[in-house]
Amino acid sequence: MIRLLIADDHPVVRAGLAGLLSDEPGFEVVGEASDGDEAVRLAAEARPDVVLMDLRMPRVDGVVATARILAEVVPAPRVLILTTYESDDQILAAIEAGASGYLLKAAPQAEIVAGIRSVAAGQSALSPAVAVRLVERMQRPDPAALLTPRETEVLRLVASGHSNKQAAVALGIGESTVKTHLLKVFEKLGVADRTRAVTLAMERGLLP
Repeated sequence: MIRLLIADDHPVVRAGLAGLLSDEPGFEVVGEASDGDEAVRLAAEARPDVVLMDLRMPRVDGVVATARILAEVVPAPRVLILTTYESDDQILAAIEAGASGYLLKAAPQAEIVAGIRSVAAGQSALSPAVAVRLVERMQRPDPAALLTPRETEVLRLVASGHSNKQAAVALGIGESTVKTHLLKVFEKLGVADRTRAVTLAMERGLLP
């Protein structure tokens, strides 16, 4: 019997997954969490074999909750990300946090069930779309080689707390040009916002 904990902030989604998986032979749903904090607590209390983890949840998101579960719960369950989001940044963050798999909620029922069984057996599970994204990411050149000097300069100013307008004044360029540079930086780093761009750039040594 594979014991499952479902972590998702949408009650309808949790109920749907619980109903779906409870009908599968060999599955037992032992808990449902509505946010990352509750997922960590229930993982320790209910002792599931696999945690189905959404990414975007209130209080504590799925990536942080995954890292905490794997660090704090002994023996640690396997964590399978089950979400609607598939940006490069989110995929890598989840895998780096220790998730054993990454599936999309839109995946066929058979794929989700097979993914759970694979993860429970100590293997990994990636949806075909996510696997392609990971391969493409690994084949890309180093972002450091792709950022132009001007893009690096804009990112450095953003990291020091400058707004787009302040960065434009400091560099003697238009605010719209700053926005264009930032959008190109986001695309090259595979991120969606300023905070993650700065964090990732620091992690990779692109900024001090």
